[in-house]
Amino acid sequence: MARCADIPASFEKDLVTFINLTKMVNYKDLGLVNTREMFAKAIKGGYAIPAFNFNNMEQLQAIIKAAAETKSPVILQVSKGARNYANATLLRYMAEGAVEYAKELGWEHPQIVLHLDHGDSFELCKSCVDSGFSSVMIDGSHLPYEENVALTKKVVEYAHQYDVTVEGELGVLAGVEDEVSADHHTYTNPEEVIDFATRTGCDSLAISIGTSHGAYKFKPEQCTRDPKTGRLVPPPLAFDVLDAVMEKLPGFPIVLHGSSSVPQEYVDIINANGGKLPDAIGIPEEELRKAAKSAVCKINIDSDSRLAMTAAVRKVFNEKPQEFDPRKYLGPARDEMEKLYKHKIINVLGSEGKAE
Repeated sequence: MARCADIPASFEKDLVTFINLTKMVNYKDLGLVNTREMFAKAIKGGYAIPAFNFNNMEQLQAIIKAAAETKSPVILQVSKGARNYANATLLRYMAEGAVEYAKELGWEHPQIVLHLDHGDSFELCKSCVDSGFSSVMIDGSHLPYEENVALTKKVVEYAHQYDVTVEGELGVLAGVEDEVSADHHTYTNPEEVIDFATRTGCDSLAISIGTSHGAYKFKPEQCTRDPKTGRLVPPPLAFDVLDAVMEKLPGFPIVLHGSSSVPQEYVDIINANGGKLPDAIGIPEEELRKAAKSAVCKINIDSDSRLAMTAAVRKVFNEKPQEFDPRKYLGPARDEMEKLYKHKIINVLGSEGKAE
């Protein structure tokens, strides 16, 4: 902004602030909610909120239909890569449209969060807050501890001005998903959680107890094999770490990333129809059910919906090679994802009927 010598600096500063505010989109105007109340209810009720990642319209339609029909609170998760893919402006209107679509489906008071997954900078988190996100995650887990604290605190101080909730992370998850990758996991240190939560002021904390990103959550050498089926059997999650964290931070909202189960039926369909996913393996659903009954009140699921979508599309392409109408293969993919989301809500997370 060009500065006039006759304009007081304080006035110029106020004018810049005003211009910035007029550019902001408040999530409440889009009909969204933040995570504070839904997390408190989930901890008290012994269930977890589904956090489903999406990249396109079909995924969003499936998520909203599943949540509306089961009356489950839901978190729409968008990674940095997904935001770039969808376009930030379009994403804002997709979120607003999702709320209206939920109402059309008979969900009178939708409880829908728009959440940034694995934000990697203050600037990205600020941009999301300013464009209508109701929750953001700042992932400083790869940084030295003090730098993680400082970065998370900076995001919290900005986001809380607009009643946007913030998720921090301690510990490192292995695996690859979008821009997030690590060769190995580092369990969360329970001795750090009180200091981290207190100094940063974050609203929830993602921890590492053995989950990981992607469709290959464990290497074959980490697993055993079922002698009857020949399938890999993953090692158990480190519930002792979770228990220690809950003891240090009683009642504090805990988040699990990388919690897809990698359903073998989808892997089999993909492989039978030209795909190649050898030894893909995820987190057993019984372990997620156990976690959902604890202080874990948000469970992230992304790879499972990718697998459901890919399985349905590959099946159509293999059985109907002449098909080229996107509705004829994306429609079945959307239906399969909706079925998956309902299963997770009802049979794994226990969030059905919690947002009447």
